[in-house]
Amino acid sequence: MASAASPTVAARTPASEISPYRWIIVIGLITASIMEVLDTTIVNVALPQMAGNLGATTQEIGWVSTGYILANVVVLPMTAFLVGRFGRKNYLAFSIILFIVSSFFCGTSHALLELVIWRILQGAGGAALLSTAQATLRQIFPPEQQGLVQSVFVMGIIVAPTLGPTLGGWITDHYTWNWCFFINIPIGLVSLFLVTQFLHDPAGMRRNATVDYLGILLLAVGLGSLQYVLEEGQSQDWFADPTILKLAILSAVTLSAMLWWELSPRNEHPIVDFRVLKNPALTSAIVLFVTLGFGLYGGVYLFPIFAQSILRFTPTETGLVLLPGGLATAASALICGKLLGGKKPLVDPRVPIFVGLVIFMISMWDLGHLTILSGEPDTRVSLIVRGFGLGFLFTPINQVAYASLRPNEVQQASGLINLARQLGGSFGIAILGTYVQAHAAFHRANLVTHIYPGNPAVDSRMQAITSGLVAKGMPLEQAKQGALAVMDQTVQRQSMTMSFNDGFLLILVIFMFATPAVLMLKKPTGGRAAPADAH
Repeated sequence: MASAASPTVAARTPASEISPYRWIIVIGLITASIMEVLDTTIVNVALPQMAGNLGATTQEIGWVSTGYILANVVVLPMTAFLVGRFGRKNYLAFSIILFIVSSFFCGTSHALLELVIWRILQGAGGAALLSTAQATLRQIFPPEQQGLVQSVFVMGIIVAPTLGPTLGGWITDHYTWNWCFFINIPIGLVSLFLVTQFLHDPAGMRRNATVDYLGILLLAVGLGSLQYVLEEGQSQDWFADPTILKLAILSAVTLSAMLWWELSPRNEHPIVDFRVLKNPALTSAIVLFVTLGFGLYGGVYLFPIFAQSILRFTPTETGLVLLPGGLATAASALICGKLLGGKKPLVDPRVPIFVGLVIFMISMWDLGHLTILSGEPDTRVSLIVRGFGLGFLFTPINQVAYASLRPNEVQQASGLINLARQLGGSFGIAILGTYVQAHAAFHRANLVTHIYPGNPAVDSRMQAITSGLVAKGMPLEQAKQGALAVMDQTVQRQSMTMSFNDGFLLILVIFMFATPAVLMLKKPTGGRAAPADAH
């Protein structure tokens, strides 16, 4: 059974043996990853149009996203087993084909159930695209090139979701929601061609081990139930709903049983090898990626709602405000790659991690102090700072995490890292959604105590609104009622603004508590990176 080991000098490939095909493979892997990440954000923008076209309610159409994420989360930790069972090239090619075919049938769906079924299959295919791509890059490039290649990879997968809202809005405005899925087909075909033509498996990668059917069952039930609770809990009033409560208990029981079974000496071929978590660097990296997922997906969830409902931005304006942040991430990721690339990195990877965390927290502080009067310049600056900080996090955390792993542990670690980020995002969206809703009620109740007759500020404001309505021809009594309605809307808008501020500040606090995990990371000494094997 593989277990984590202390860092040693990595196997290195002589320059004469480094094939130029590596960078062609990078294009194929980044294309596949962008397809998966971009599709998620594009589809979210198109959900209202889908609901109207398919005759679904807002809650029902949510299953288009929920079904995808459920399948994605269940398959992610199994990617190491699937790569070992079928081979890296075969599994990756099959996943791309499954994603392409599912995208086509999603686009041709005429009923909600049909669309959700194909989205579930699409999510199962999409699970391999990020985790297997990331592990493959670690395996086919020598250690001295990891900083650069991982930064290039990060640039692609971070810029893609910032383009998603803008591209999704453009597609739905000029075409139909179906094209949000059809757009994947040419992208996927390019990726499939490059992967099948240039990526090859090293000898000994495939293993005909016994299938851990019990582990698969416990994993699917446990993670599936947990993801459902996180996705639907807020709308169902959490544990007040019997279904949510039962699934939460089922998730806790099955995940505990899975952990016991996967670590049991009787299980010689676990579906998820949790023994890699004996490696403190990997464990710390997973803590940081859960935090990153919380802040990244949670922030992306909060900001568009805040921008459109409070600041009155249009969807297109919201997308354009988010765009510079993605470009800032690309710039800082490239800088990070330069600092960490080469046989002798210019800085300790822990330095950019700490810098990235601080910059990200500064951006959350800034977002946590936006007001009703904030405009595009205010939000754009905050998001650029946020994006710049993110670029300093992904590459060095990955580099430190993978540096001390054996080659046969890389795929398992990649699956767990991507699962951590995905679950962190699910927790972030669920917790922040509930947190903002609860704080809106709290702030409203507090503000209302200051709205009473005799308060000079209130009386002055009411009189001004009433006079304005009367000047427009409204009867006095009706104008007074109208003034009350305006005051109520103002209080509601202000309480929502304060609750969103609290949400952004909560992300800051979560990042602050995760910062000590950086201290548990050790400076790589050339870790056990896998030797290059593409040819």
